[in-house]
Amino acid sequence: MYLPAFAPAALRVALAALLLGSCAHGGGEPATAIVPLLETAPGGGPVNRDSGITVRTLADDLREPWGLDFLPDGSLLVTEKAGTLLRVDSAGTRRAHIIGVPPVADAGQGGLMDVVVHPAFADNHWIYLSYTVAEAGAYSTRVSRARLVDDELRELEVLFTASPWYRERRHFGSRLLLDDSHLYITVGDRGNRNRAQSLETHNGKVLRLTEGGGVPADNPFVGRAGARPEIWSYGHRNPQGIARHPLDGSIWVSEHGPQGGDEINVLVRGAKYGWPVVTYGEEYGGGRIGEGTHREGMNQPLRYWTPSIGSSGIAFYTGDAYPAWGHSLLVAGLRQPRISRLALAGSGMGEETVLLGDLDLRVRDVQV
Repeated sequence: MYLPAFAPAALRVALAALLLGSCAHGGGEPATAIVPLLETAPGGGPVNRDSGITVRTLADDLREPWGLDFLPDGSLLVTEKAGTLLRVDSAGTRRAHIIGVPPVADAGQGGLMDVVVHPAFADNHWIYLSYTVAEAGAYSTRVSRARLVDDELRELEVLFTASPWYRERRHFGSRLLLDDSHLYITVGDRGNRNRAQSLETHNGKVLRLTEGGGVPADNPFVGRAGARPEIWSYGHRNPQGIARHPLDGSIWVSEHGPQGGDEINVLVRGAKYGWPVVTYGEEYGGGRIGEGTHREGMNQPLRYWTPSIGSSGIAFYTGDAYPAWGHSLLVAGLRQPRISRLALAGSGMGEETVLLGDLDLRVRDVQV
């Protein structure tokens, strides 16, 4: 399992991705560079441009890596599903195990999931973790924060635990985003799809808290009887990516669909999305889900993939290191192993190209 960094010739760029798959290099010395990085059309055809990008492996032999984020010094925090948090330096020569990680239930699709570094980390040292917890044979998504000092987590605070708990061990969601002093948390439907449309539960939702775990007074369902006040939007299946649009400030999520029907959605305050009433996917092995692809009052995705790419983490690219790209959305792919690059066109998306498709490695997360 690789943690590669991308760079054009003679220029280092802070772009990293988690690639999951078998690898020949056994650790110790950093693996050799993979050159060049191929950029292709979605169907595998060539794209008529020279990306000038190479790939250098910063860490391999990782054990089910799930999330990553950059520290101010350029090093990376990386979660491993079983409950390990690592810090990898920007040269890939040193790997430290962070101590003080809270207990994690490594069960099914759950475990230690996302990690997010506070934008003011240099001053406050806060990092945020999402992870699975277990109690009496049931499981839930929990979010905590702690101060990272000298490779140790201190002053751990539990901010949120999703309710209700379920015996199913799938669709935990668990992506985190800090934006404008707010903390966004994605929670999947937890294998109880019909509850995604209910405001009485946290599952199948995107939630919005203050960065300290409180409920903002302007959340859409504050004060509504029977509704969870943390809910920002609902009707989601298993959102595994979340990022802020660099131009208009909107929040975008990627949703891991069933068989087909992976989605990119733009979040709207209080909006109802379609799962499981409407979807572009079908049951595994075939079979209709819901009543079709459209229903009045349910927001449509900005983009969907059929067949599935297995969409996971997302990040916006706005730099000038790769002039041919322009502003782009990068989408990690698990089912079709790749990073999809989608050119931004106003508030929507234009051309799609594929990165890393030649490596045949599942991509869990991408950060810029």
